[in-house]
Amino acid sequence: MIEVKVTGLQYDEKAKSHVVFLSEVGGGRVLPIWIGPAEASAIGMELLGKKFQRPLTHDLMATIVRGLRATVTKVMISDLRENTFYANVVLEREKDHEIVNVDARPSDSIALALKTNAPIYLSEKILESAREAKVVKQVAKEDKAKGEEEKTEEERAEELRKFLEELDPGDFGKLSP
Repeated sequence: MIEVKVTGLQYDEKAKSHVVFLSEVGGGRVLPIWIGPAEASAIGMELLGKKFQRPLTHDLMATIVRGLRATVTKVMISDLRENTFYANVVLEREKDHEIVNVDARPSDSIALALKTNAPIYLSEKILESAREAKVVKQVAKEDKAKGEEEKTEEERAEELRKFLEELDPGDFGKLSP
């Protein structure tokens, strides 16, 4: 499993859907995952550090986990079958340290991970499949190999925007939220 972080969120005009970008920690690969509007809103608000007046579904999930005296220890996006991503939220109970794996959609898992500061992991198998489908973007290592300087946030965001514009979601299938 490879640790990733959320490095972007955009609306894809071609697919008429939101896309969250997961970037490899300490590496250069970036994977786009198409997600629904509610999850995009929750992820976007969390990335901006903003809160709604009333709790949203992902706030409720985090509150329930805490109420059950558990912690979200990590989120694992572990599989891609028939163009659908699969994820697990891994919980640990405080009292007995029992580990509980909860099946969840990646978009919900990502939103919950951001709300609880839990790390997000992606299987190497998914990144390899995405690379073969030319959906994964290799950014940092290519730039360094060319001797380019470190790019600014704006430059990286523009690069991801251009990558998304050139990307045909059909190449990777319609990825469900």
